Amino acid sequence: MRVLVTGHGGYIGAVMTRVLDDAGIDVVGVDSGLFTGCDFGTYTPPRQVLERDIRDLDEDDLEGFDAVVHLAAISNDPLGDLNPGCTWDINHKASVRLAEVAKRAGVGRYLYSSSCSVYGAASPDDVLAETAAFSPITAYAQSKVRVEADVAKLADDDFSPTYLRNATVYGASPRLRGDLVVNNLVGWAFATGRVFIKSDGTPWRPLVHVEDVCHAFLCVLHAARELIHNQAFNVGRNGENYRVRQVAELVSREVTGSRIDFAEGAGPDPRCYRVDFSKIEGALPDYKPRWTVADGVAELHAAFRREVMRQEDLEGDRYVRIKRIVRLLESGWLDSNLRRTSAGSGAAPW
Repeated sequence: MRVLVTGHGGYIGAVMTRVLDDAGIDVVGVDSGLFTGCDFGTYTPPRQVLERDIRDLDEDDLEGFDAVVHLAAISNDPLGDLNPGCTWDINHKASVRLAEVAKRAGVGRYLYSSSCSVYGAASPDDVLAETAAFSPITAYAQSKVRVEADVAKLADDDFSPTYLRNATVYGASPRLRGDLVVNNLVGWAFATGRVFIKSDGTPWRPLVHVEDVCHAFLCVLHAARELIHNQAFNVGRNGENYRVRQVAELVSREVTGSRIDFAEGAGPDPRCYRVDFSKIEGALPDYKPRWTVADGVAELHAAFRREVMRQEDLEGDRYVRIKRIVRLLESGWLDSNLRRTSAGSGAAPW
């Protein structure tokens, strides 16, 4: 099997390419290189890479692939709010266009990395399956909803899309994101002794380890077509919905001497939802998530000890995506549409 992975240089992509390669899949990565140098430990890229903006891929680039694993995106809410039009261009238009190009090139499967954030603001009394109503409240989540709807129209006997709605991801990666809730809480606890909560701690989040996400994609790649054709799957594990305060308590127990601390004026976060993962567990018997949040907190703590995570790392642009993008914009390396300028043809200002 030959698979193109977009966003191979990102947080999930850096793990995804290793998982697929270990499974004997011929992996080619494509990435625009925005986070080159944002390494946590040792980052090893795929053996074959295309340094390309996904907006520029054409049929020749996709010729000969059995599947596309599409991860590349403006990957969180603050980045989405920085330039909603650009977010729409990359996350929605380019994702649908890529599916169209893949279909014309004869690619049989298109695995789209969606998000449980499509459920947005929901009642905490509900546990949401894939049939639940969408309630996206950010540009990022809205783009995910639109891509699923538009790509579904392309599905036919020769082109099989699947939409994997990932829970909020956590865990160590060679391209770490420090702006994800579990990673952030553990990082602050280790570096400062404060388990620093930016909300009032009441919002619910479904949580999933980055390796379990990657194994879900691997299972879909190997699954019989009739099990996954034009289907959406929540990706996570039942029993792994947590209030943010509960995660903070796990962190404070793991990181000896740390204390829970709330941001001044912290209030409830409107993004609040619990998710059901029964569908993927029933449809894909090989999907066996092995991580719990408690295990992930311990893994992150060990990784932060090993790499000596510091407060300035957490507050800098190395692990915080919006800060890295802002730095590239201010340096002139990127233009307002997040495309490289002539200055961007050289080394980035790492």
